Amino acid sequence: MKIGIMSDSHENMPAIAKALEIFKQNEVEVVLHAGDIISPITYKEFSKFPFRYYFVFGNNDGEKEFLKEKFKEIAQFNKFLDIEIGGRKIFMVHEPDFIESIAEKGVYDVVIYGHTHIVDIRKMGKTLIINPGETGGWLKGRKSIVVLETQDLSWQIIDI
Repeated sequence: MKIGIMSDSHENMPAIAKALEIFKQNEVEVVLHAGDIISPITYKEFSKFPFRYYFVFGNNDGEKEFLKEKFKEIAQFNKFLDIEIGGRKIFMVHEPDFIESIAEKGVYDVVIYGHTHIVDIRKMGKTLIINPGETGGWLKGRKSIVVLETQDLSWQIIDI
């Protein structure tokens, strides 16, 4: 199963649309967003694509209750995510605090985070750590996403 991973889209509607189109082209089934969607207006783009969505709140996400309400038909929002997808245990949070200590325990196959706007993909023990960088491209200028294959944990960074 293929999972699309994105973060820090910061309300960049064209970048969100492009990322979702790339996920569709890559036959992604589930999209994980590691925070900082920013506002409910982004629902307009996310709702155009019939993925299963899981989002975590970022430090810049405002109107959290309205985000939950607006997206309730297509996604769920959480402070962090602890889920199994495609036979893989996945943990996702926005900020990188404690990422290494979570990965070191070896409980999860994949640990995902955002916040830094910098791509970070590395192994720690048996755990794959992924920060897809920033989808919005506002801070560092590189718009990127990741496609992860759960079968063998292979991944691809895609610039958008």
